[in-house]
Amino acid sequence: MNIHQFLLALRGRFWVFATLAASTVVVAILVTLALPKSYDSTVALLLDHRDEQSLSGTMPSLRERTGFIQTQRDIIGSQRVAEQVIRELGLAENQRVKDAFAASGASGRLEDWIGAGLLQKLNVTSSQSSVMQLTYSAGDPEFATRAANAFAKAYMDTTLDLRVEPTKQATVWFNEQLQTLRRDLEVSQERLAAFQKEKGIIVTDERLDVENTRLAELTTQALHAQNATYESQSRSGLASGSRARENLPEVLGNPVVQAIKGELMRAEAALSETATRLGPNHPEYQQRASQVSNLRGRLGGEMSRVVQGVQNVTAQSQAREKSLQAALAEQRQKVIEMRDAKNAAFILARDVETAQKAYEAAQARYTVNKVESGARQANVSILNEATVPARAARPKVLLNIILGVLVGLVLGLAAVFLMELVDRRVRSTEDLESGLDAPVIGSLQPWNPSRLLGGNGGNTRALPSPT
Repeated sequence: MNIHQFLLALRGRFWVFATLAASTVVVAILVTLALPKSYDSTVALLLDHRDEQSLSGTMPSLRERTGFIQTQRDIIGSQRVAEQVIRELGLAENQRVKDAFAASGASGRLEDWIGAGLLQKLNVTSSQSSVMQLTYSAGDPEFATRAANAFAKAYMDTTLDLRVEPTKQATVWFNEQLQTLRRDLEVSQERLAAFQKEKGIIVTDERLDVENTRLAELTTQALHAQNATYESQSRSGLASGSRARENLPEVLGNPVVQAIKGELMRAEAALSETATRLGPNHPEYQQRASQVSNLRGRLGGEMSRVVQGVQNVTAQSQAREKSLQAALAEQRQKVIEMRDAKNAAFILARDVETAQKAYEAAQARYTVNKVESGARQANVSILNEATVPARAARPKVLLNIILGVLVGLVLGLAAVFLMELVDRRVRSTEDLESGLDAPVIGSLQPWNPSRLLGGNGGNTRALPSPT
């Protein structure tokens, strides 16, 4: 079936098309008039991402703002906000509401049932801006306005409570932690002070520097004493032989020994000269021999005295070396103990520093939570309050009539098309050619007598109709 055939069928069954279209429009009008009226009341809320009562003062990112808007929409649609609206409007004490709840046969709390009904009629919309629209629909325009404003107020109060309650709890918790951290800090400070007092550690490192200097001096003195002892022991070893001790520097440099040696050399020369002239029994020879023997005795005694002095010096050097080594070991142990005490004091100081940082961090968090727990308003404000709507939002009469007309036209066309498919009729020569496959010999034109007589239909007399 082509368009031409469908138009011929529509002309042939126009009454069906007109009846369905008119009936649909009438039904749409009746249904529209029968539907209860519904009024929409809208309140506009401005959500400020900046929190002027917060100490952070940071601006959220675009993703955080998108999540923030969605979170606020979820808060508005929560049962907590609905229950506050119920208390604001006093719906739980309304006898009609109680009767409706009893008649519904619902189980659970009355507040939950009322809240579910309120949330079903609430619509929250938002755009790319920070403005949210709260629209409440109801059959009573005044109730719709009251409910919309009540939802806005309940949402703002709930937002403030959700912000303040956790900070109050955190403030109490941080206050308890501050007391513990303060005690830990005091104990750490007392432990450090007692340790410094016990070990004699002052704030600066002057004493440790003094002890290190003294240790260096003792080390130098011990090295010098060790060298002196080694030299004294070497000389003492040389003095152990009768011939070797004559070559000792102390012996060679002693003026008494040198004077005796000079006298001994002169006496020995005189004795040798006397021995060439006189015999050993001569009194002069015996006198000179006795003089030489006395000088040799004096020289040996003086050399023994000098060697004994060297040995005494060696003993003193050894004693001094031992004393310095003992003092050095004691000083070294003292320095080590002081360094260990300094390290232990450093660890205690680190404990004090750690306790101080923990206390200061907790103090800062306590201050932030204490300030934010005293917030008096949420970061939400009413941009436009809900007003009583002048006209009903639903049903939309004009829209429903237009839809009824469109639906009626579609139904009429569909009915004509279906009837034509079920009961097909011949309405043109094309139907004969396509349906019966028979040639068309001729066709009858519509009756027009004036055209047959060749006149204009004004002065000629019409022939009678063949029918």
